[in-house]
Amino acid sequence: MLKLKNVSKFYHNNGVIAAGFSKVSIDFKIGEFVAIVGESGSGKSTLLNVISGLDSYEEGEMYINDEETSHYSESDFEEYRKKYVSNIFQNFNLVNSYTVYQNVELVLLLNGYKREEIKEKVLSIIDQVGLSKYKNTKASKLSGGQKQRVAIARALAKETPIIVCDEPTGNLDSRAAKGIIKLLSDISYNKLVIVVTHNISEIENLATRIVRMHDGKIVSDKKIKEIDNDIDVGTVSCKNIGLFNTIRLGFRNTFNIFSKFALMFSVFLFITVSLLSVYGSLKKSEYENSKNGNNYYFNDLSDTRIVIRKTDGSTINSDDLENIKKINNVENIAINDLLLDKYLWFQNENGDISFNATLNDISFLNKKISYGKMPEADNEVLIEVSEYDYYFNERLEDALSEIYYLNGDKSSFNLKVVGVVYSNDLLYSNSIIYGSSQLLNNYMKTVNREYSNVVINTNNKNYNSYNSIGDNFTIIPSDKVISGCSYVSENINYICSNYDCKNKSLNIMIDNLYYSDKLELKICNVYNDKNVNKLLDINKDNYQYGSIFINLDDYNSLFDKGVYQSSVFVNHVDNIDDVSNLLENMGYDTLQIRKTLNNDGSDAAQILKIIKLIIIIILVLTLFFISYFVIKLILKSRNIYFSTLRILGGSFKQVKRITDVELLINSSLAYFSYICLMILVSKGIFKITFISNILEYLKLKDYILMYIILVCMSYLISTRFASKIFSKSALKSYREDI
Repeated sequence: MLKLKNVSKFYHNNGVIAAGFSKVSIDFKIGEFVAIVGESGSGKSTLLNVISGLDSYEEGEMYINDEETSHYSESDFEEYRKKYVSNIFQNFNLVNSYTVYQNVELVLLLNGYKREEIKEKVLSIIDQVGLSKYKNTKASKLSGGQKQRVAIARALAKETPIIVCDEPTGNLDSRAAKGIIKLLSDISYNKLVIVVTHNISEIENLATRIVRMHDGKIVSDKKIKEIDNDIDVGTVSCKNIGLFNTIRLGFRNTFNIFSKFALMFSVFLFITVSLLSVYGSLKKSEYENSKNGNNYYFNDLSDTRIVIRKTDGSTINSDDLENIKKINNVENIAINDLLLDKYLWFQNENGDISFNATLNDISFLNKKISYGKMPEADNEVLIEVSEYDYYFNERLEDALSEIYYLNGDKSSFNLKVVGVVYSNDLLYSNSIIYGSSQLLNNYMKTVNREYSNVVINTNNKNYNSYNSIGDNFTIIPSDKVISGCSYVSENINYICSNYDCKNKSLNIMIDNLYYSDKLELKICNVYNDKNVNKLLDINKDNYQYGSIFINLDDYNSLFDKGVYQSSVFVNHVDNIDDVSNLLENMGYDTLQIRKTLNNDGSDAAQILKIIKLIIIIILVLTLFFISYFVIKLILKSRNIYFSTLRILGGSFKQVKRITDVELLINSSLAYFSYICLMILVSKGIFKITFISNILEYLKLKDYILMYIILVCMSYLISTRFASKIFSKSALKSYREDI
């Protein structure tokens, strides 16, 4: 079945050509137990390697079942080894981290056997070689004789018609050697067994034929026993290893050597941390750059803020607010939206403590109180300030004992600070006041007045009313004035006939962005220096002196008509478009503040995106080559394992897929271990600054993208490594470093 005709093998080394053997012609038949003997360097092992397809030949022709093999490629010889040849080596070529069972099972897995077909067959073969009680023992713990029996069992499991043995007893004592030779003799009944040995005495009594070599040539070929030539030649049924068995081997190889697994895990963990950290930092930088715009109409430029008003122009009522709160990803609603964009100046009675601040609902507070308590009364507030604020740090006790007045006017809006929240976010910004909804509603009347165009009509003439001190047409609410009446200063008598405005009509017309209204009043009294205190309980030195005073309810009817504009805050900017679309479907006009910014650095933002892409590409390439170098060193320590797979008939595709699975498991374990750590950091269980700094900028799609990159890197490393293994013959890849 196997025939060599004038076959020669040459080696090339630094320009020097040496012959392994020359012009060898010989044929072999099934049932023969052939011993090839000769001194060291005679070419016997080289001949065996050519016969087994582990090495090529340069001259002549080798036939297998009358088929020429000189045209065979490396993949053809892999198929040849898989179908026809099993190897038994002097150094056993076992996977030391595998058990006896797993070593024998390996060849069946590579040949495409299903799991349910394997167990009984493997156990039977292990019993045949006398190792049943060692089936679960790792090969590294076996004696030399036991290891060689495992190698023979593996060869038997492969069921090839040819078994070649290179010095199978070279590392054994005489007793173990005798047992191995006897076992090989028994096997040769229906197979071709070729044994290379330098010790003819241990085999000559059992061999059917002895071939002697010298100086690369066959010098004698002695037949000792005749064999039955009618034995059929069988070949192994070639199948590809199934997906499930590929995964099994990948898992087995991942965890069977802990030190290797720990090193591989560490490499992929380093890659994962590097990818997510750099990508997260770039996302953070891009996000911060997008917030660098400005807007002259809004002070609160939060990128999660949506300003809303009803499309039909009606007020936003409590039912509307409840429906908005039910929308997914809505974090909060600023009902009195205009307060977010207005800075207020407060001063204590003595004028020695003051601050600028915006006024927010207490429900917006998401930080712990640094000092003091929560507000209880409607005029009590918390203030959020920089930790370097002079008044609320160095003079904290004094600052908390004061009443503060809007613009320093004791007759105006006032409040008391009962608690302080320190924040680094406000280092260069105004403070924030947190108060009750009632407090905000009270002040909104003043804000609505400021945003309204007000005209006073009396004596058939119109006069603009400005909300400023000393203006004769400024409107001031007073509980001293009855409803329907107004009190005016004698300074405006000149606009009335006979210089007397009393009992004349006075109409107030207002117009703003949301509504227009008119209030018809009567001038019931004209005040002067003498009667102002009696009529209005103020004196002539009061800054309100000279204004038009009207009843508080009348004033509220003009400037307290309900809420026309609010702001919805979303939990994250990524969700703002979805929430905005839902609000529009519910009948609201929306304005995303982030889209109103005049960002002079838009070109810089584009450049930053390009730089980010370049950095990611450079990072991935750098990590790929670093990780490949390290992983190659780790896998290199298992060079014998991968070479053994090739010797057993494993193809490039099979070896690569097993390596793919192993690297994928390692990379996935590292990746998801780090993700678990990030989740624990996000929940505050661990405090790791560099992780917490990027968490909010990484979204699900970013994690998926980084995982895909990691998987692709694993795949490319596996491909490159497998290509390196198969760039040489099976024998060279076994003997040399990768």
